[in-house]
Amino acid sequence: MCQWLKKYIDPVVPLYCILPLLSCFALNMIVYSGTMILCADWIHYDLTTAFDSRVPLVPQWMYVYFGCYLFWIANYILVGRIHRDDPKKFYRFVATDMMSRLVCAIFFIAMPTTNIRPEVVGNSFSDNMLRFLYGIDQPTNLFPSIHCLVSWLCYIGIRGEKKIPPWYRIFSCLFALAVVASTQFTKQHYIADAIAGLVLAELLFALNRRIRAYAVVQRFFDWLNNKLFMSKGESCEQ
Repeated sequence: MCQWLKKYIDPVVPLYCILPLLSCFALNMIVYSGTMILCADWIHYDLTTAFDSRVPLVPQWMYVYFGCYLFWIANYILVGRIHRDDPKKFYRFVATDMMSRLVCAIFFIAMPTTNIRPEVVGNSFSDNMLRFLYGIDQPTNLFPSIHCLVSWLCYIGIRGEKKIPPWYRIFSCLFALAVVASTQFTKQHYIADAIAGLVLAELLFALNRRIRAYAVVQRFFDWLNNKLFMSKGESCEQ
C-alpha cells in the first residue's frame, strides 16, 4: 500500500497533505451543517442594505457559483504541491483554513443570519439550477460568507508564489472575485457577508504568518500520518 500511494497518489498531492486537506473539508461540513441544525429555531437577522436591494438577480451566475467547487479542490491541492518541500507554509495555510471555520462557527451561533430570496420565475437551465440550489441550501449561515472566504483563501494560498505561473495567479484572483460577484447576483449572500469573508481570510492569513499556531496543527498531523502511512515499519513520508 505504501509503495502504491507513493507511486500513484504522491505525484498528484503529497501524502502528508491528504489528511489535513480532508480534515479541512470535514471541519467545514461540521461547522456549516452543525450550526445550521443547532440554530434552526433561533432568531435570525437580516443584513439587507440598500445596495443589496439594487443588485439584480442574474441566474446565469450559477455557473460560477457551482464552478467554484472545482476551483477550491484544484487550488487546495496546488497549495500542497508547491509546498511539498516546505510543510511549514502548507500547515500555515491549513491552520488559517481551520481557524476561519471556528470563527465562522462563532458568528453563526452568536448572530444567526438569513435573507429573503426572490422568486425565480424563468424556466431556463440557469433558472432551474438556481431553484435547485435554493431547494438544497437554506438561507442561513450567511455571515461571513464561506463561499467568499474559501475562494479568497484559494488565491491567498498561491499569491506571490513563483512556482505558480503568473497567468494562473491572475486567474485565481479574478475567479475568486467572480465568486464574490456570484454570491450577490444569485442572492445567496448580501454584500456584508462577502466583505466579511474576504476580510476574515486576509486577517487570519496575516495572523498565522506571525504566530506559531501552525506548529500545533503540524505536530498533530505528523503524528497521524506516521500512524496511518506505514508499510512494514517504513514510513510513506518522503
